[in-house]
Amino acid sequence: MSHPTPSHTPTAPAASLVCSGLGFCWPDGRTLFEDFDLSIGPGRTGLVGLNGSGKSTLLRLLAGELQPDAGTVGVTGTLGHLPQNLVLDAALPVAEVLGIAGTRSALLAIERGETTEENFAAVGDDWDVEERARATLDRLGLQAVRLDGTVGEVSGGEAVLLGLAGQLLRQPEVLLLDEPTNNLDLEARQRLHEVVAGWRGALVVVSHDRELLEHVDRIADLRDGAVHWYGGGFSAYQEALAVEQEAAERMVRVAEADVRRQQRELVETQITLARRKRFGQKQYDSKREPKIVMNARRQQAQVSSGKLRIQQQEKVAEARERLAGAELAVRADAEIRVDLAASEVPAGRTVLTLRGLRTRYAADGVSLDLDLRGPERIALVGANGAGKTTLLRTLVGELDPLAGEVERAVPLRYLPQRLDVLDDDLSVVGNVARFAPSATDNQVRARLARFLFRGARADQQAATLSGGERFRAALAALMLAEPAPQLLLLDEPTNNLDLASVRQLSTALASYQGALVVASHDLPFLRGIGVTRWLRLDRTEGLTPWQPPEE
Repeated sequence: MSHPTPSHTPTAPAASLVCSGLGFCWPDGRTLFEDFDLSIGPGRTGLVGLNGSGKSTLLRLLAGELQPDAGTVGVTGTLGHLPQNLVLDAALPVAEVLGIAGTRSALLAIERGETTEENFAAVGDDWDVEERARATLDRLGLQAVRLDGTVGEVSGGEAVLLGLAGQLLRQPEVLLLDEPTNNLDLEARQRLHEVVAGWRGALVVVSHDRELLEHVDRIADLRDGAVHWYGGGFSAYQEALAVEQEAAERMVRVAEADVRRQQRELVETQITLARRKRFGQKQYDSKREPKIVMNARRQQAQVSSGKLRIQQQEKVAEARERLAGAELAVRADAEIRVDLAASEVPAGRTVLTLRGLRTRYAADGVSLDLDLRGPERIALVGANGAGKTTLLRTLVGELDPLAGEVERAVPLRYLPQRLDVLDDDLSVVGNVARFAPSATDNQVRARLARFLFRGARADQQAATLSGGERFRAALAALMLAEPAPQLLLLDEPTNNLDLASVRQLSTALASYQGALVVASHDLPFLRGIGVTRWLRLDRTEGLTPWQPPEE
């Protein structure tokens, strides 16, 4: 597919990224990229792909944080990079994260009367540095962040926005963003969407956030070590992919029919040759012609029959090759199907009750009351720092409440953001067996097959799993646990999942018959799992009904 044309005119027409003959291997020898070419010009590019396809690694190669084993990476224009797992020292000054510490320090010194040549040189023409920094922070909803403060004073989501503010202040012509909406609340996500929508330069964003990807000019789908281009945002990408898949599936059906036809013709050829052989033997046995003539004819017939048989066998092999090629073109993003009758919760049955609950870290002392009955599906939303994770950990019993009661009426399981329910030293089978000790090895493997862990994949060590595989293994361990969980608590389950894994999670939850409480900022995902009640957690108002914005 040809490279699409951006839908807007950027102000930095020279900004670009070019990879040529790129090669990269991991220390264990696994090849990620081989003879990889990529050219990205001005405009907004959404980079998608399965977990483990190399999206984050590619961004690190483009940013110069990793060195390729072969080939070259070229960047035209100044470059900024916001990594996925942004780690900032809690003691780091906010001004340093924003990249204005030196300029601001010199400016403050001049204001104190220290009018040295060094201070004037440090300020240069940037006399409004504080005003620009303040305006950028305000634009991202960080009005409460002090320029004199430290990173330790902000939440994890605010730290991501702080890193983004630093990039915006540097005004790079090329900007790389890796899963920037992870851990951001709904309002913060909206602000980031606006930044991406208004970008005028070259931007590459790795994301599973479908709403964010609607604001890009093109989608780059990284699979099998190559990039496939699609014009438009995420909806256009999905439509184009559906057309591709329909065509690929049609080609598979045609190829399957061709294989069957060629196999029938091979059988018919073998029957015909067998008849010829019997007729020739009768002619030879009757000795109607001289022996030398009969031998010559038989030899000629054998050569002719051998050629015909080989030609027909080659046709069957070619048909099978075409079928294999057609099957490779079909993207088999398999779906998880989980039919757990034991997890079913009858309508009206009490599942969970909160009475006057006050959680740890609830600074405002707001008490929470909640009745969860039947197979309800509750979406728990709220700003970063509102206490959603703390509430979930209190519900499951990991944290003791400051006051009030939690009554758990059914077996429940909790999937944290960290996915630390797995033992890295055990295989996938071993991990699931820990949660279902009475199940036989065959029973565990049969259940794991429904989570797409079949054969050798079920024997993989947990430490070697990709992000998406690790999530599926953790989900399998909890959903296949004994007794079967009738309430699942999920904390930001779509963070760091590729789009295929999000679909797999959605289908798994669609077949789950118990109750759900899901803390998430991913509105398309929440809508897709059939939420029956939306609740917003606020440090001053507690739990209140909430209405999501229209799609």
